[in-house]
Amino acid sequence: MQLILTNLKHFFATLTLLLAVAFAVALYFGVDVDYGDDERSYKVGDEGPHVFFQGDQLQVNHIRGSREQGFYLQQQLVPLGQRLKTEVYFPLENTSFSLDIHDDIKTPAIEYQDDEPILVLSDIESAYKSLRDFLIAAKVIDTELNWTFGKGHLVLLGDFVDRDSSTTQVLWFIYRLEQLAQQQGGTVHYILGNHEIKNLQGNFQSAAKKYQYVATLLGKQQFELYGEQSLLGRWLASKNTAELINGHLFVHGGLHPKLAELNYNLHDLNQIVRSQYRIGYFPKPDQGDLEYLLSTRYGPSWYRGYFEDDLSQQQIDATLAKFKAQTVVVGHTPQWRVKSLYQGKVLAVNVRHPRDYRGSIPPRSSEGLLIRQGQYFRLNDSGEQSLL
Repeated sequence: MQLILTNLKHFFATLTLLLAVAFAVALYFGVDVDYGDDERSYKVGDEGPHVFFQGDQLQVNHIRGSREQGFYLQQQLVPLGQRLKTEVYFPLENTSFSLDIHDDIKTPAIEYQDDEPILVLSDIESAYKSLRDFLIAAKVIDTELNWTFGKGHLVLLGDFVDRDSSTTQVLWFIYRLEQLAQQQGGTVHYILGNHEIKNLQGNFQSAAKKYQYVATLLGKQQFELYGEQSLLGRWLASKNTAELINGHLFVHGGLHPKLAELNYNLHDLNQIVRSQYRIGYFPKPDQGDLEYLLSTRYGPSWYRGYFEDDLSQQQIDATLAKFKAQTVVVGHTPQWRVKSLYQGKVLAVNVRHPRDYRGSIPPRSSEGLLIRQGQYFRLNDSGEQSLL
C-alpha cells in the first residue's frame, strides 16, 4: 500500500510539473485560454441598424423582439442625401450610443503630413467595450463618447471584426468617431486587415455565430451583411490598405521585401488591393509580381515576415525607403506587448484585447502605440505611457 501511495505521489508531482512546463511554453508562444460564455452575446433583439441601398433610398433595419415573443423588423426608408439619427444598442451593458447615418462615402487620402500626435491600436476583434474603454483612458474620447483628441490621428490598424459578438457596435462606433474627429479637425484612419477583407468576400468562418441569425432575420444571406448594397459594406470597401502619416507607414500585416524591387508606389498598392477586396484569392499561373500585393501569404494585410522570416536590416530599410517611410507600424501577428523591432524600424501593436463576453487565462489587457513629437510610447489601458 505504501508503495502505491508513493508511486501516486510521484505520478501527480510529475504531472503537475509537466502541466506547469506546458503552461509556461504556451505563454511563451502567446497562447491563452478563453472561458465563460455570457448569454447576452447571443442576443439579437435590438440588433442594428443594418442599412442597405434600395434604389434612391436607404433601408434602415433594426431587429426587435425576442426569442420568447418572436422577432420582427423595424424598417425606415430614408432618401439618399438625407441624414438619419439612430441608436446602436450594446447588450452587455444595456446601453446605446447615437449616430448620424448618411450615404456620403469617400475614399480617404493616402498620405498625411503635420505635427499632430498619432494613437494606434489593432486587432480589437469585435470587442466594443475594450475599444471604447481604451480610447477613454487614452483621452481620445470622454465618458460621453465625445472626441477629445483635437487634430490628432487615431489609426485603427485592421481586424476590428470577427471572433467576438460586437461587430455591429464596433463598426458603427468607428463610423461615428470618423464624423466626430472630422468636426474637430482630427482624423480616424481605418486601415483594413485580412478579416475585414474576409468579410467583404463573404468569408465568415471567424464571425460569431450570432450573425448567421442576424442575416436570417433580415431576410438575407450572411455575405449580404457587408455586400455591395450594404452601407457598411461600401464604407469598408472605401478604406485603404496602407497609409503614410507623418513619415510612418501603417499597414495591417506588413510589406514583403520584394516590393522594394517592384514598380509599385503607395497609390498603386492601395488601388490594386482595393480592386480585389471582394474577390477571393487563389494562386494564378499568370499572376506574377501581383502575388506580393494580393496573396493571403505575402499581401500587405496578411504578411507575417517581420516575425517569421529571417529578414535583414537592409531589407527592412530598403522597403521603407521605397515608400518614403521612416518606420512601418503593423498589427496582425500577436505580441504580448507593443514592441519595437529591427532597430526601431518596425513597430508591432497587436496585443490580445479583452473580449466583451468571455474571460481568458491569463487575463488580457489592451495596449496601443502613441507617437508624439518624434517619440514612441507604449500606452496601456489605464492611460499610462512608457517610452519604447
